[in-house]
Amino acid sequence: MSLLHKLAFLVILLFPASWVLAEFQRGENGMVSSRSDIASEVGKDILAQGGNAIDAAVAVGFALAVTYPSAGNIGGGGFMVFRTAEGEVYTQDAREKAPLAASRDMFLDSNGEFDRQLSRNSLQATGVPGSVAGLLDALERFGTMSRAEVIAPAIKLAEEGFQLNADLANQFQNNLSTFQQYPASLQKFSNKGQAYVNGDLWQQPELAATLKLISANGRDGFYKGPVADNLVASMQANGGLITHEDLANYEPVWREPIHGNYRGYDVWSMPAPSSGGILLVQMLNMLEPYDLNELGWGSTETVHLMIEAQRRAYADRAEHLGDPDFYNVPTAMLTSKEYAQQRFSDFNPDAASSSEDIGAGSWPQESMQTTHYSIIDAKGNSVAVTTTLNASYGNKFVVPGAGFLLNNEMDDFSSKPNTANGFGLIGGVANEIQPSKRMLSSMTPTIITYEDKIFLVTGSPGGSTIINTVLQVVVNAIDHRMNIEDAVTSPRFHHQWQPDIVRYEVGAMTDQVVDELNSMGHKGLSRSRFSLGDANSIMLIENTLEGVSDPRNEGGVAGF
Repeated sequence: MSLLHKLAFLVILLFPASWVLAEFQRGENGMVSSRSDIASEVGKDILAQGGNAIDAAVAVGFALAVTYPSAGNIGGGGFMVFRTAEGEVYTQDAREKAPLAASRDMFLDSNGEFDRQLSRNSLQATGVPGSVAGLLDALERFGTMSRAEVIAPAIKLAEEGFQLNADLANQFQNNLSTFQQYPASLQKFSNKGQAYVNGDLWQQPELAATLKLISANGRDGFYKGPVADNLVASMQANGGLITHEDLANYEPVWREPIHGNYRGYDVWSMPAPSSGGILLVQMLNMLEPYDLNELGWGSTETVHLMIEAQRRAYADRAEHLGDPDFYNVPTAMLTSKEYAQQRFSDFNPDAASSSEDIGAGSWPQESMQTTHYSIIDAKGNSVAVTTTLNASYGNKFVVPGAGFLLNNEMDDFSSKPNTANGFGLIGGVANEIQPSKRMLSSMTPTIITYEDKIFLVTGSPGGSTIINTVLQVVVNAIDHRMNIEDAVTSPRFHHQWQPDIVRYEVGAMTDQVVDELNSMGHKGLSRSRFSLGDANSIMLIENTLEGVSDPRNEGGVAGF
């Protein structure tokens, strides 16, 4: 590690004050890294009982719905990348879908103007959930343990409860006024109307009952029966669109993985309707002709290169990406090295490009409140899963009698061309609302292999910053030869084409680098008020698994 990087590494551990030191573990038989130390322990226990990585991933997924409700969920959706020990790679799309009653202009008022409140904070904002169907389908196809075995830990946590840490208690307190809008939400997230505090026992009996129905009846325990009845009744009472037909018809989709090669490493990631894998491979292809290690971590030359790659890839996202079942996504073109060479042919090593001159339309993003977990088992099976409710705690609505939150993923569609969504960004036709369509995402669960062996399992939450977070973890590990702890902990920066600004964490750039980038024409360079990403990751070094939970948030890594 360079002296520059060592100094930045020390700085990042001190800022912001809420950060904790990265939790790091080594093991030889299995490793789980997630946003919840409790959920990671659940996954480790499943592996220790002889379960494989998929068994553990399903157990962790259901556990996160109990222990990390702002993003872990059974009322949302997500993506999974799975690599078998034999080298086969599968990607599962369990993204939410627009209800059958959805329409292109559903979030426009009588004057044709975008109604942000409707797209974010109403039950019309809820897409048909995919998490339960996705987890159960993965278990049935690749798991070795029974449904009851892998859901049992989540049921126990919901029924018996667990002690809240300061992180969760503060989240509940900060959202209390919003939860007060909905009786079931207030009941779940408050102590008889008062804020929970650190150390309180938190029990979720209604969620436990729902998980028991899923355990006993499989997907019918969620998409049919009393849980579905409660969900549909909530829709009918609050102007939502999801029907029994929507729920019964939901199916996850197994898609061809995105595959790229970077300096001899194979990159396996998520295809559309996630934009993550395509953009990750595209940016790596743009960077490959340059010796980033020689240029140095955090140098003006390296940062400039990466910003310009980000600018072009994110512009392409707006123009070309949407649900491939509804829109012809040119995946082969976007991930080819020839296209990357062409796209980067106007790169000027001495000056920034203008985003206005980089053609494409603008685009929406999902919330920062997503969550990612990574797993590797003793046999070498590996799983990367990213899942979300969109905004933190979704639309804040808990289904009465069922105990789980609903997502507000419909805001991830482009509700009106060239009009900002709830996150201040705009979108185009490729991602417009259509019935049964999946909304575009930035989630980037990724597995890296070298010579047919696992090297890295990674991913992140963070809305539009997800892809650049994963890019920097990969570049840190491959180009700058960092161990997993340094690769994840190192400060990050972000550019997304529009708006034409560069945000960076403290320590990502020295004052000299910032001055030099400004003189090259880069705009809006500013320290981010928020940390960028939460890349819970695992690296395999020889025969040793090294896992880390990102210090930007509390989380946990569990290995043995």
